[in-house]
Amino acid sequence: MHDIFNCRNAFKMMLHIPAVLSKAQVAELRQQLDRSEHWMNGQLSAGSQAQKIKKNLQLDSSSVLYQQISPIILQALKSHHLITSAALPKHILPPLFNCYQDSGTYGNHVDNAIHYSPLLGQAIRTDVSLTLFLSEIDEYEGGELVVEDQYGCHEVKLDAGDVIVYPSTSLHRVEPVTQGKRIAAVTWIQSMIREDAKRSMLFDLDMTIIKLRQQIGDTEEVLQLTHHYHNLIRQWGDL
Repeated sequence: MHDIFNCRNAFKMMLHIPAVLSKAQVAELRQQLDRSEHWMNGQLSAGSQAQKIKKNLQLDSSSVLYQQISPIILQALKSHHLITSAALPKHILPPLFNCYQDSGTYGNHVDNAIHYSPLLGQAIRTDVSLTLFLSEIDEYEGGELVVEDQYGCHEVKLDAGDVIVYPSTSLHRVEPVTQGKRIAAVTWIQSMIREDAKRSMLFDLDMTIIKLRQQIGDTEEVLQLTHHYHNLIRQWGDL
């Protein structure tokens, strides 16, 4: 049902979610992205510190293509049950589309704590970071997303259409792409549950309830667990 990387620091969680987009959806998006002339220097959207370590291209968010495909990605993320369960989103920012090639890289950094949402017209807190891979693994060399914690470095390189979700508090980087092209969509989520540890516990509880319902149905014990799950969201929720 889900694949949790062994990457926990005070219950911090990395979650691999396969096939959020189908191969057909990825192929259609890639055709449009590969033909686009609206790629700009990724440093233009970075702060002064990030500009020193960021070398990539970013699809111009004012372009017609961006306006067409961004809602498609956003809807796919909002409607996926594992993303909902793991992140418990309050707000999801419109995604950015990045391209790494010709030794493109993004050095060690922590994502900004606050991003402005053009859809909401307000700032949102970034609790959860998300990368949707749009290049197949064999299309490029290098380009691993590396997330660091007290247990070491964790490399992530997934099939096109797959998503990795991880806490925005994590130190991470994108290794240089030495051959080919790495295209991905990235975005950030403000969760209803601010703390990583509580969000992780709720996800584990939700997955356990789903598994028990499949095995034994809606028994009194399963309903009691469901009762506790929703009451914890009421207690911890930041609405």
